[in-house]
Amino acid sequence: MPESWQRLDKKYGYKGFIYLEDEPATNTKRMMRDDGVFFRRVSQNCWDPKVILEDMDNHGVDMMLLCTIPVLFNYWAKAEDTLDWCMFLNDHLLQVQNTYPERFIGLGTLPMQDMGLSVMELERIAQLGLPGVEIGSNIDGVNLDDESLFPLYEAAEALNMSIFVHPWNMMGEKEMQKYWLPWLVGMPAEESRAICNMIFGGIFDRFPKLRVMFAHGGGSFPITLGRISHGWHCRPDLVNLNDVKDPRDYMGRFWVDGITHDSAALKYVIETFGINKIAYGTDYPFPLGDLEHGKFIETDPSLSPEFKKKIFGDNIKGFLGILE
Repeated sequence: MPESWQRLDKKYGYKGFIYLEDEPATNTKRMMRDDGVFFRRVSQNCWDPKVILEDMDNHGVDMMLLCTIPVLFNYWAKAEDTLDWCMFLNDHLLQVQNTYPERFIGLGTLPMQDMGLSVMELERIAQLGLPGVEIGSNIDGVNLDDESLFPLYEAAEALNMSIFVHPWNMMGEKEMQKYWLPWLVGMPAEESRAICNMIFGGIFDRFPKLRVMFAHGGGSFPITLGRISHGWHCRPDLVNLNDVKDPRDYMGRFWVDGITHDSAALKYVIETFGINKIAYGTDYPFPLGDLEHGKFIETDPSLSPEFKKKIFGDNIKGFLGILE
């Protein structure tokens, strides 16, 4: 994220936006909702490329893919205001990428509540050099199979732009505030929601060249794939509304990141999605992330050197459409 920005409630004239409060002498900032409610404390490694580079060097990371913190999507705001905000964030990501072209790659963000504006901004950042975008697992309640989103998928195919899907606006969030459950339960469920909607909505059939990656190892989708497939077989009247194939047939059609925090879970993800469709993610620099940048994979003797090479580099190139 940028180190600072002006108060968006004052700029746009209504409330609901995140703003920053400096915490002097601590190299941290408080992310605050403009009703005064605290959201998250962030440190210098959330906005200072030099500090991020130090962490990368300390953990042997050659390059890092950077994208926007989902709380800053602002899909709920007026579309023209979110476009203005997205252009600010995307220009910042472009600046970081262009300043350190050998170390950082940026994924842009879009005003997803308006497809015309989203496609316009996608075309702009594609021309300027970002290879893809990050979007939410739902768009302010709209699922990713909704026909209103088809212009984005069509444009992403035409522009060779990748789409990274990250959970946000978690279903049931208000009903499970205790125990940090929106992050522990809601986020994995959101990724399964997104994958199921794209499969059952026929997105991968309608847009065969679309490159999509889902965060957090696909969330709860891999371990429930058997149930999902069984549902497709036993109740096609409820599930197979768009004449799609068995969900198992779409494994290998999209990517997931490999942040599972667990070697056994990672191996199951490999078995489910295939060795070529997992690219390592860290969720850096937040507490739920893997802040050792894949050490549990590097030190696992049961994982082949071939797989480690793929997950730590080759597969992300496939997702981004980087040809060598």
